[in-house]
Amino acid sequence: MPDNRFDDLFADANEAFNNDKSYEDRLNDFKGLTEEQINVLTPDTTSREAYNKLAELVNKATDTNMSQADLITNIKSLGAIAIKIAKKVPALASLF
Repeated sequence: MPDNRFDDLFADANEAFNNDKSYEDRLNDFKGLTEEQINVLTPDTTSREAYNKLAELVNKATDTNMSQADLITNIKSLGAIAIKIAKKVPALASLF
């Protein structure tokens, strides 16, 4: 059931993110996830901690104009859970 709920929550966002949005727009879209969307992505405490680190990284990427390559490297350094979350979020999935 969570997968269906996830699909429903992000179906519209996925279409929007794939319409030639800039890198900066995609980062801002990630930052605009609702609490409900975040809860679907982070069903447990470990996932939520990884999400929080990922959110900090995206904020830093936005503030410092971090390159896509550096963002990808930094996401990978956060570990498998952060990568899994990033791949589920259309704004970041396109980086992988």
